[in-house]
Amino acid sequence: MRWMSLRLRLMLVFAVVALVAAVSASGIAYWLNRDAVLNRTQNAALDDFHKSLEDHTGALPLEPDCDALDAAAQHMAESSQKYEVLLITQQSGHTGCAAFSNEQVFDWEMVPEALRTAVNKKRPVDGSNAYPYHLYWQRISLDGAPYLVGGAKVIGGGPTGYMLKSLENERQDLNSLAWSLGIATGLALIGSALLAQAAAATVLRPVQRLADAARKLGEGKLDTRLRVSGTDELADLSRTFNRTAESLEKRVDDLSAREASSRRFVADMSHELRTPLTAITAVTEVLEEEADSLDPMIAPAVQLVVSETRRLNDLVENLMEVTRFDAGTARLVLDGVDVADQVTACIDARAWLDAVELDAERGIVARLDPRRLDVILANLIGNALKHGGSPVRVSVRPAADELLIEVRDHGPGIPEEVLPHVFDRFYKASASRPRSEGSGLGLSIALENAHIHGGEITAANSPEGGAIFTLRLPMDASEVVADAGRSDQAEQNKKAGKAGKADRSEKAEKSEKAEKSERAEKPDRADRGGKAPNKADKAEKRDGTKDRDRKDKRSER
Repeated sequence: MRWMSLRLRLMLVFAVVALVAAVSASGIAYWLNRDAVLNRTQNAALDDFHKSLEDHTGALPLEPDCDALDAAAQHMAESSQKYEVLLITQQSGHTGCAAFSNEQVFDWEMVPEALRTAVNKKRPVDGSNAYPYHLYWQRISLDGAPYLVGGAKVIGGGPTGYMLKSLENERQDLNSLAWSLGIATGLALIGSALLAQAAAATVLRPVQRLADAARKLGEGKLDTRLRVSGTDELADLSRTFNRTAESLEKRVDDLSAREASSRRFVADMSHELRTPLTAITAVTEVLEEEADSLDPMIAPAVQLVVSETRRLNDLVENLMEVTRFDAGTARLVLDGVDVADQVTACIDARAWLDAVELDAERGIVARLDPRRLDVILANLIGNALKHGGSPVRVSVRPAADELLIEVRDHGPGIPEEVLPHVFDRFYKASASRPRSEGSGLGLSIALENAHIHGGEITAANSPEGGAIFTLRLPMDASEVVADAGRSDQAEQNKKAGKAGKADRSEKAEKSEKAEKSERAEKPDRADRGGKAPNKADKAEKRDGTKDRDRKDKRSER
């Protein structure tokens, strides 16, 4: 899975939304339940303390003795709310007795100062305040444990009471609730991830199919189509893709047919030109042999005819070679080649030994097509001699699995604006000089021969002056030949598949036409009585006709 892919982003969005929703819901539920639990426990304890304080201290004197106060504290602590009690009396402005239900658990020091002040503070009685003293409470934490502390003063005189109730049970309940909500949040997150995975698979599966189809279409498989189901946006996208692919296939087939027609035209034209060219070449060779005995006024014309005939012959041969490349019928005939000997033979066959310097070690053997290598070398070296400057230097060296051949001249070099076009067919560097001695196809044919080997030719200018053409070829082109064979087989299978599909379509069309014809014949037979005339009926008709003919003849006599 790619990092930050569409599937991952969709799952992350689902997870984040589910997490926020679950955490928000859990937080709200926790706080609502926490307040409900604490308020319920707190109200129950304070109400019970208030009633117990009123019941157990109401019968005591204004300044009770310590024993009576202690007995009241013990009775109050026996409440079902399970809290500890502290009762304090005031005597002559000083603190009197202090009674504890359990001094080890609750003593005077545990009562917060703010709570003491609030309990002992007397408020004026008015319309909004009916009593001078009220019940107050505060939640505190002792040694990490939560407690509720409440206090009230008996109105009309009497002791001041305080209570301490542990909230440990409520805390445990709230902790259990928190764990439950946390587990629910985790389950919701897992569920959202599974839901996101399912949604991503549902949404992205058509997108993946579309991507695969587009990739196949880009690879040249123009018959690729998508299976369309449904009426949603993705189905509309698939229909649009199918229409686009169909239109593209028709356009490419049309262009391919036109290109094939153009190739056939060039091939046929080149082939048809070879026959008259053969005769013309023979005549020009005879004229060239007799040039010395011709009239001096005619000799220049004869030489012009001879040179132009050779140029035309080369052009026709080059056109036929280009046609083979365009049609994909050019094939390699591999053999072990000593590159140094091959370059030497190419130079010697064209009498370029005096103008070319060779830097090549013998023993560099490559498995290539000797004829096509000779064509490449002849074009590169001939181009350097024609447009560059002597001497032309040819260097050969192996590099890993490649063979490097550099052809460098000492001319003015190639203009920068011309470099991208030097291998174009019939390209002219200057429009003012449209005519040249060559056909304009040499470098293009050399590049095609390099490509069919799985190699490349590049052109550049040397910093020291002159142009450099670098030829890169594999040391062994056998793998290229094998790949070409597999490609041809695949192309043949594709054509066979298309032909089979066309045959099936034609058969289906013929079958449909036959069925329509048969349906059309049935009403005609019904009009004629439901059956065709038999041989006896036909014979009777013929006999009747003959009798009428005899009668007509007798009447004429």
